[in-house]
Amino acid sequence: MSSSQQAQQAGSTGHAQGGHLALVMAAIGVVFGDIGTSPLYTIKEAFSGHYGLQPDHATVLGVLSLVFWSLILVVTVKYVTIIMRADNNGEGGIMALMALAQRSLRPGSRSAYLVGILGIFGASLFFGDGVITPAISVLGAMEGLEVAAPGLHNFIVPLTIVVLVVLFASQRFGTAKVGKVFGPVTMLWFVAIAAIGAWNIIKAPEVLKAFNPWWAVLFFADHGWHGVFIFGVVVLAVTGGEALYADMGHFGARPIRHAWYFFVLPSLMLNYLGQGALLLEDPAAVRNPFYVGVPQWGLIPMIVLATAATVIASQAVITGGFSVARQAMQLGYIPRMRIKHTSSETIGQIYIPAINWSMMVVVVGLVLAFRSSSNLAVAYGISVSATMLIDTLLLALVARTLWPVWRRWVLPLCVGFFLIDVAFVVANGAKLLQGAWFPVVLGVLLFVLMRTWRRGRELLREEIRKGGIRVDTFLPGLMLAPPVRVPGTAVFMTSDRDVVPQALLHNLKHNKVLHERNVFLTVETRDVPYVPRSQRLKIEPIGDGFYRVTVRYGFMETPDVPLALMGACDDESGLTFDPMETTYFVSRQTVVANRHRGMPVWRDRLFAVMHRNAAPADQFFRIPGNRLVELGAQVEI
Repeated sequence: MSSSQQAQQAGSTGHAQGGHLALVMAAIGVVFGDIGTSPLYTIKEAFSGHYGLQPDHATVLGVLSLVFWSLILVVTVKYVTIIMRADNNGEGGIMALMALAQRSLRPGSRSAYLVGILGIFGASLFFGDGVITPAISVLGAMEGLEVAAPGLHNFIVPLTIVVLVVLFASQRFGTAKVGKVFGPVTMLWFVAIAAIGAWNIIKAPEVLKAFNPWWAVLFFADHGWHGVFIFGVVVLAVTGGEALYADMGHFGARPIRHAWYFFVLPSLMLNYLGQGALLLEDPAAVRNPFYVGVPQWGLIPMIVLATAATVIASQAVITGGFSVARQAMQLGYIPRMRIKHTSSETIGQIYIPAINWSMMVVVVGLVLAFRSSSNLAVAYGISVSATMLIDTLLLALVARTLWPVWRRWVLPLCVGFFLIDVAFVVANGAKLLQGAWFPVVLGVLLFVLMRTWRRGRELLREEIRKGGIRVDTFLPGLMLAPPVRVPGTAVFMTSDRDVVPQALLHNLKHNKVLHERNVFLTVETRDVPYVPRSQRLKIEPIGDGFYRVTVRYGFMETPDVPLALMGACDDESGLTFDPMETTYFVSRQTVVANRHRGMPVWRDRLFAVMHRNAAPADQFFRIPGNRLVELGAQVEI
């Protein structure tokens, strides 16, 4: 994959203006970096000491057959052909699949709640494995130095850290310019690995027998029940498959499908088969079959190209983290964070410092702790496998309820996908004590944080509502003895349309004045990616200079409240917004944990810390700081 920000730019203009071939080329640069760099370490890991396999004829063909049919069944059939049919207004990913599954259930039901939990848990686990991608990819590329010059072994980890630190440090500048080379570099990468694979296949065409699934069957016959653990390696070849679905909204399903069917899949299989052919000819090449198969004259250029390809794959994880974090903020699963826009032309070009530096610390820590791609491969796969299993369960629910025609053939396939996913989970679960515990622990931690924030916000709203005053009873009483009115417009931000905002009560109590025009503003996030401009704003006069205003955004959009209000032109209400005469009032609550309310006290305290460190409203909603008034209140949950 490349930059999700580049993807969003393509998504905003590509469907309407870009030709199909241009979208295919852009998708190759953006979508396939993760799965495209898997040949660096997959076959090498299969014959490492962790699995005790020998590179004999039958074992090599068996492993290659498993890799090929996993790419066909999991990536090609499950994700590219079937799951891409499940889109949320064109958007994909586990969150979109979760939303579709919930629509098929009764709102507020226990089933809908459990599907929501399943979706969030899957997203958390996927992120847990996602941070391993930069570490294992760049390490795998740098390990080519060992083949070129064994004396450089001690420089691999330091050089990897340098590349990663430079990559993360450059994020604040945006990726608009460098992103233009992502497509050509990634295409060159696939052409190069395909050419090297084909060259090695010519030397040992016997390897083409791996297309026959009987070799996979023979592998299990030879190795018994414990042969299932090889799925812990095979999953390395399909990691990144879920990303194809997640990036569907950026380019559309057809360009991604065509790029996969006709370019990426053939290139990957040529290289995997080429590595297998090399092992059949020279079993000693098992130390690093990817680089050993490269001609000596091309070794250094291939190391440079591999490093560039892995940087692109890492860039996708980083900017994908920015994109997912923004969606999670919009949907109310994580606290507000400062978002920096790195492009004046494309809203999708964003940078979130907290996400960037947190990921850098984790990724560099992984490199220092594991120190080789082989060690990291042991930790890799468990969370992705669990995410794929959750995708299968959600797909079955969507097919059963929303696809009355297709379900007759999709549901039986889901049974097969379920068995494959369970095999992946079991095989990777066996590696828990060897390092696979890390992505699981990270995923569970993220899940707890997201659920705590979501539940804490619900409790906070309930407490505010309990102590609040209803608008329909407050305003008539206020107008019996109205306070002094001052010129201008006051915007009081509130999450509950029916309750008087605390900021208004505090303003009346302390300042004893009322503006000419008073707006109760609610920002809503819909479960769709984008809200049409015609539905962005709703203005409802409620008398005596008071208005209810609702601003709606999709979960892929960045809120800009002043810009939305400036677009107001409501003939019936007559309400307009002059930026120089508008003041925004926000209530900023101080959360206090109470042992006898809400969540367990440790979660109350965790929520209080998260709430205290959330970005201020003026930054998140892009409200000018000189037009903002914050009024505090203490709330127990």
